[in-house]
Amino acid sequence: MKLKITLIIAVLLIVVQAKAQTNSVKRDTLKEVIITSSRIDLPFKVNSRTISIITAKQIKESAVTNVVDLLQQVAGVDMRRRGVNGMQADLYIRGGSFDQTLLLIDGIKVEDPQTGHHTMNMALPIDVIARVEIIKGAAARIFGQNAFTGAVNIVTKKNADNVNSAGVQIGSFGQRNGSITVGKNLENSSIIAHASINSSDGYRHNTDFKNQNYFIKNTFNKNHTPINFIGYFTERNFGANGFYASPSAINQYEETQASLVGLSTTIKGDKLTLKPRLYWKRNQDMYLYTRSNPSGYRNLHLSNKVGAELNASYISDFGVTGFGVDLAKVYLTSNNLGSRDRFMANLFLEHRFKLLNDKIDITPGVAINYFSDFKFHAFPGVDVGYALSKNVKVYANAGYTYRIPTYTDLYYSDPTTLGNVNLNPEEAISQELGFKYSSIKLDFSAAVFNRDSNNLIDFVKVNSNDKWEATNIQDLNSFGFELNGSFRYKLKDFTQNLTFGYTYLDENLGEINANFSRYSINSLKHHFTSTFKSQFFKNISQSVVYKFAERTNEESYSVVDFMVTLNLNAFNISLIGNNIFDATYTETNLVPMPSSNFLLDVVYRF
Repeated sequence: MKLKITLIIAVLLIVVQAKAQTNSVKRDTLKEVIITSSRIDLPFKVNSRTISIITAKQIKESAVTNVVDLLQQVAGVDMRRRGVNGMQADLYIRGGSFDQTLLLIDGIKVEDPQTGHHTMNMALPIDVIARVEIIKGAAARIFGQNAFTGAVNIVTKKNADNVNSAGVQIGSFGQRNGSITVGKNLENSSIIAHASINSSDGYRHNTDFKNQNYFIKNTFNKNHTPINFIGYFTERNFGANGFYASPSAINQYEETQASLVGLSTTIKGDKLTLKPRLYWKRNQDMYLYTRSNPSGYRNLHLSNKVGAELNASYISDFGVTGFGVDLAKVYLTSNNLGSRDRFMANLFLEHRFKLLNDKIDITPGVAINYFSDFKFHAFPGVDVGYALSKNVKVYANAGYTYRIPTYTDLYYSDPTTLGNVNLNPEEAISQELGFKYSSIKLDFSAAVFNRDSNNLIDFVKVNSNDKWEATNIQDLNSFGFELNGSFRYKLKDFTQNLTFGYTYLDENLGEINANFSRYSINSLKHHFTSTFKSQFFKNISQSVVYKFAERTNEESYSVVDFMVTLNLNAFNISLIGNNIFDATYTETNLVPMPSSNFLLDVVYRF
């Protein structure tokens, strides 16, 4: 409690100092960012949902080397990591499971039909990311299934002449990383390419890893109707000491491959905008229970998703109408789950009304979905916003959301775990009420949210010696609120920036006939994050990141990271420290997180 009071006092003091400053402050103009992950493109400032934006500049200053650690700094986003460098992690938003959060890359949905454990395998290298859009709350009306509690859209860079760099990193646990990113704008086309290799000896027994990433983005016909091609391949080989089974399973091992190929364009008319897209997403996972004995217990899964989308918007005297269709076929081949396939069709329709001189916006919509093995579902929703002034907006939204079972939920079987072919889809209705304030020096937002979920899927058991069995665990009510703020002020002619976020979550589970739960019921009850980015000298800047977490099982921990950067024209030399006060904690499955560790990062920009 003393720690929480101290943090509140510190925030208040900085607010007072910010108000006292009279120098002009140059802000990162987030209000100009267009949210492109839905059919109706909207500026960040006027959106009537809880959305967070992390820009490329903010990523550069955030004391991180990967997307997983970056999302750790967002309140309400629960990244349950296993080890360093984001090698394996699960993504949760507002208490939802890793299967209930959708990841997109340039608007392409890259969920895996096998399991949400592989979601973050597709997280791109931060060198090619223009921004990350985090949509909190039910989003099935916008994206379809898997966006049960939210979605994360990674938007890639466009300016090819501004990406050229080469970097090396060395650090604790034998970390050795190298990367190169090159780009070129031509007369009617552009290209961005990236390659990187990351490796480590491991921070404890059997946690070594090697990760390689290859990315390419081509834009053709830039002067007329641009056609964008994106390709990405990543491979991760790592020791998985206790990652999935009991902590005594210290010799587990995993190799994963993930790839994406996408082709898209935007066709704009006076009133009608069309956005067609084709894509192919592939994932391969090989898991060994005992690394030195492949014949003992081995799983090999290969999944493919091939999809085509057409999103559109039409401007009329009555507002903007968004509509779209998304068709996809998924295939799975597995020595454990069998050979499976599923056809999916999604229809989307929404319309944005603007009233009272554009002060009020109302956006009702519906998603209608068909799955070859789960038939039809319809999920309506509505967003409402009211601009009290140029800087202040209140908003509310409500909607139904859902998730169909993964193939792991349905068919998985091993000595400790059993799937269930009789599972029903998860469903929920969510409501949210929010407030936004934005000015040159201060941004502030607050939101209260509630989610009533039915038929939630979890792996549970009654007795400690039973198998974990996939079950629809009846009902769960999730209620909470969050606060987010950003303060900017001048000190010694340099802009200082303090951001903070706090999320409170209270979950009440309906009565179930189980005493043990594997995933769903250990959410972040209290989650506080704060980042102070400062500069006092011309060529030196620094960032300090503080994270406090308390889970529903009453375990809590505080972690501090930092980064100091020396800017020497073309060279940036950074020292990054993680968990610098050596906190002892776990984020999932009793896997101990690394002790204090450091990384030296040298980047040459050309």
